[in-house]
Amino acid sequence: MGIRQEGGREVTVSSFDLTGRVAIITGSSRGIGAAAARKLAEHGAKVVISSRKQDACDTVAGEINALHGAGTAIAIAASISRKEDLQNLVDQTRAQLGPVDILVCNAASNPYYGPMSGISDDQFRKILDNNVLSNHWLVQMALPDMRAAGRGSVIIISSIGGMQGTASIGVYNISKAADFQLARNLAVELGRDNIRVNCIAPGLIQTEMARALWENEALMGYVGKVTPLRRIGQPDEIAGAVVFLASDASTYITGQSIVIDGGTTIAAAL
Repeated sequence: MGIRQEGGREVTVSSFDLTGRVAIITGSSRGIGAAAARKLAEHGAKVVISSRKQDACDTVAGEINALHGAGTAIAIAASISRKEDLQNLVDQTRAQLGPVDILVCNAASNPYYGPMSGISDDQFRKILDNNVLSNHWLVQMALPDMRAAGRGSVIIISSIGGMQGTASIGVYNISKAADFQLARNLAVELGRDNIRVNCIAPGLIQTEMARALWENEALMGYVGKVTPLRRIGQPDEIAGAVVFLASDASTYITGQSIVIDGGTTIAAAL
């Protein structure tokens, strides 16, 4: 719990209260990103909805504003593959909502499904650029605001794939393993500025990006047997951890990875 001045009096607030804070969430027109944006807004944050398509961003921002009031969410389209787009995303956030307090690096891509022997160099580079380098860019762009405020929270959505081998999405998993180390390194460098950097590692979540996996009946049968909770996850089941890491409830957590996978990584294989 904490204390906030409101109307000349002190008000006790929850450690999860995000009132007055500004959050950018990439890849937030659907899936985990949209769920995280909705949950952050529910806890008082102003949120920036961003993905490649402006109309999709507008839709989610409109839904959030209808629930929590006009101005709670704004929509700024940006491609994570274009540095100039990301700089505009941060610049427009400052101009419209104020300095960035929370950065959720959720957007990622995986243009190839199959063994690593078949991936092209361009596909390999695209995965690393979009899933690792773009996160580095965004953090550097948001740093001045966080340093000026004397606090900040960066949350990178990685994957349990970064802890495992696979015959189908190997380079994607390599990029997610790199995100774990990106968070650890940034946590060491930015701790003196009271800026925390953490990862969330989801298991199989029912998102559009993972459709090829959860529409595979054989794979889903296997998942149902080896996952302790006997099912895949839903986007909203990741969003609560985003709020936790963004809030004052987690002020002594940095450089860590929170696994949310229904128990997949602790279960014995058949």
